[in-house]
Amino acid sequence: MGMGLWYLARGQERIGPMELGQLVQQLPSMPDRDRTLVYGPGLATWTEARLVPQIAAAMRGGAAASADEAAAPPPVPKNVACDQIDYEIFGDDIQYVGVTLDPGEMVTAEAGAMMFMTPGIKMDTVFGDPSAAQQGGIFGKLMTAGKRVLTGESLFITTFSNVGSGKEQVGFAASHPGKIVAMDLTQLGGEIICEKNSFLCAARGVRIGIAFQKKLGVGLFGGEGFIMQRLTGDGIALVHAGGTLMRKTLAPGEVLRLDTGCLVALTPTVSYDIQFVGGFKNTLFGGEGLFFATLTGPGEVWAQSLPFSRLAGRILAAAPQTGGRQREEGSLLGGIGNLMQGND
Repeated sequence: MGMGLWYLARGQERIGPMELGQLVQQLPSMPDRDRTLVYGPGLATWTEARLVPQIAAAMRGGAAASADEAAAPPPVPKNVACDQIDYEIFGDDIQYVGVTLDPGEMVTAEAGAMMFMTPGIKMDTVFGDPSAAQQGGIFGKLMTAGKRVLTGESLFITTFSNVGSGKEQVGFAASHPGKIVAMDLTQLGGEIICEKNSFLCAARGVRIGIAFQKKLGVGLFGGEGFIMQRLTGDGIALVHAGGTLMRKTLAPGEVLRLDTGCLVALTPTVSYDIQFVGGFKNTLFGGEGLFFATLTGPGEVWAQSLPFSRLAGRILAAAPQTGGRQREEGSLLGGIGNLMQGND
């Protein structure tokens, strides 16, 4: 095997050319040798080392396949810290998402969101955010767990790893009717801010943090309080919204007013404030509360047509225990039925 065959990537730095044996010797010194990007004979693009048969055989002590000298590799891609998961969203109004994992890949999810998983999936419950806790030890775990409590989430998060030799699948479903939307953080600048309880699952490497509302009025009357969730990384995050989802791209200076409970997510470039509804009749009888959420572009905004708080309020108002009464089909017959059953 001649020189000039193989290259490896360390950050944005390209190392090589080198023989396969030299590359295998350098891999243990890399931060994550199995996921280090390499390029060489038979590869069309940069590929994780664990997925290259020649490298796997050489690391096991087997004979590597011979090949001609590789051409110069393409530019080194930006570092991808998150697993690149495959997913499919099923259903219409009450949806679930099926995530397909390659061997070694992992997805994180809210506790209780799992719907099904195939035999090769291993489930673990971890304290705090697993993507951040690996770097901070016990103190880091305590900090990330505390942030989750501030956003109204559980101290724990569940991870699902493919420990098998082939593709495996795990499914997740939300707790109430609505839509699931996949957000590619790479295309959204690496960060989104979303309402509490909207996070469903994400590829390993997506970090779940908190975003403080700096304006007092937004924190008190904005519907989401002072603290929202911040998702950062370069992978896929799946977020759930109630009812039907609206996505709108705001131009610089463009303003959108929302009911404060209908906001699902926004990119950090969007300015978020509140505005008094105004008018005596609007305030007392408008049914929209005292304030609007005012969003100013540029950036992306996601809104939901049926916030869970609104749905829960309507159910609670109709519950017999709170003095509500379900209307029977056909008001007259329903009323007679209630009289006969002693309900009035």
